[in-house]
Amino acid sequence: MPEPINVTVTTMDPKTTGKQLFDQVVNIVGLREVWFFGLQYVDSKGYSTRLQLNKKVTQQDVKKEKDPSQFKFRAKFFPEDVSEELIQEITQRLFFLRVKEAILKDEIYCPTETAVLLASYAVQAKYGDYNKEIRNPGYLANDRLLPQQQWEERIQNWHEEHRGIQREGSMMDYLKIAQDLEMYGETELCLGVDALGLNIYEHDDKLTPKTGFPWSEIRNVSFNDKKFVIKPINKKAPDFGFYAPHLRVNKQILALCMGNHELYMRRRKPDTIEAREEKHQKQLERAQLENKKKKREIAEKERIECEKEELMERLKQIEEQTIKAGGLLEDRSSHGSSWRLQRL
Repeated sequence: MPEPINVTVTTMDPKTTGKQLFDQVVNIVGLREVWFFGLQYVDSKGYSTRLQLNKKVTQQDVKKEKDPSQFKFRAKFFPEDVSEELIQEITQRLFFLRVKEAILKDEIYCPTETAVLLASYAVQAKYGDYNKEIRNPGYLANDRLLPQQQWEERIQNWHEEHRGIQREGSMMDYLKIAQDLEMYGETELCLGVDALGLNIYEHDDKLTPKTGFPWSEIRNVSFNDKKFVIKPINKKAPDFGFYAPHLRVNKQILALCMGNHELYMRRRKPDTIEAREEKHQKQLERAQLENKKKKREIAEKERIECEKEELMERLKQIEEQTIKAGGLLEDRSSHGSSWRLQRL
């Protein structure tokens, strides 16, 4: 199956907005259920970013390394019930390709048996009814159907069960099963672990948390294989779960959580006698240093004031000398004029 649609823009008015470009794409594709989709591009820092519809395309951080600009037409939001919300066949096909790609790349965790069943629907959508007369062993060898292992025989058995299901029905059956997977329709986010708790960030904004979990509000953190779960103290609040790309990532996250939480709790426990004495000693040392600093500042201020007074005194003397010198010059000039008059 092909990858989701790549859009190549060769010519574009500099004033074109993201919405105008998006509208042009959906018109070419023939899509009416546009609210699920958006355009994606790689920014100058190498991150995948959504094209903002209300801004000019040229004002957005689209990577300028090569010409023409490259965009991906991708699913932006996922329906709650595919059978009720996905009406057009093109919409169903786009979601089918997107979800299939995510499962093959392990972006959506899929149990083994479910993966085999989904693969059989993908085969039915591509080849139609199974026919052992024309489907020789190995006919699935070139198809990307499962994330890692290939279970051709098991997929083939399921494929035989789907006789009579049309292409559209196969894709819809695929999506009906896939939408119940835990990671279906979820957004890739960033997790931050710090001294005060856990914060969840979006990729394009790592300064403002999308949501946060202070240590004081977390009951437990744990993981099972690639799934990591944060359980709030409030048992009525839903658990927050996410999937890491590798098991070792979850181990590192748990280690960070344990270390930060241990320090958090330690800071809030009553100090031991030794700790209080050490803190008291540190406070005395800081007070002594602060006292010395103030004395240095006072001495420096006095030195600057003295230098300022000396400078003002010198300026005053220079001013007086200048006035005296000016008076002598006037006297000499006056005597010289009189002498010349007498000679005339």
